[in-house]
Amino acid sequence: MAISDWPEDQRPRERLITYGPEALTDPELMAIFLRTGSSGKSAIELAKDIIARFGSLNKLFAANPQEFTGIKGLGPAKLALLRAVLELARRTYCEELKTGPVIQSTLAVKKFLQLHFAGQQVESFIVLFLDVQHRLIACEKMFEGTLTRTSVYPREIIRRALEHNAAAAIFAHNHPSGRPEPSKLDETLTIELKQLMDGIEVKLLDHIIVSGSLTWSFHEHGLC
Repeated sequence: MAISDWPEDQRPRERLITYGPEALTDPELMAIFLRTGSSGKSAIELAKDIIARFGSLNKLFAANPQEFTGIKGLGPAKLALLRAVLELARRTYCEELKTGPVIQSTLAVKKFLQLHFAGQQVESFIVLFLDVQHRLIACEKMFEGTLTRTSVYPREIIRRALEHNAAAAIFAHNHPSGRPEPSKLDETLTIELKQLMDGIEVKLLDHIIVSGSLTWSFHEHGLC
């Protein structure tokens, strides 16, 4: 049965308008994104199949263009739409961080970082440079690849902090596959980098690790 034949109070779009997006399941939200089904399947049935094929929404969003457009019901237009939606959401959180102290917007910081790393299949290290009121000045990718002492260049972080005249900073990196908990190397690097930042009077507020929808904060665990 097509969704248009369902009672109005059961249709995803109408339910979203009435109850808000948080009331909908992942397949229902995905069905609104798809708009139509295919091959005798409703949009919700197709959405369930797509999510099941990738395993999760995070893995769906992380799919490369070939994987994404290779699924029946998806294509270049849907890929462009998805990327536009994610970028609009990222910019919304970025605007919030530029207008108020990040320490009052912890959730916005985490959401921004989750959107920033969404779809990335390699590990990367970014720095959020903040002004004296802890508002966002810039977000810059500093390194890419597995984090090691040889891949992280402290002098480059210090140089950019000085160029931005930053008063504080937040480090963040992603774990594309696996849990967000830090490794021993993550902990050692954070301690070393914090000491170097203290040397130029730039306060390290946090180091956040992102893995899909999960985050791990050094500050919240008393390690930063």
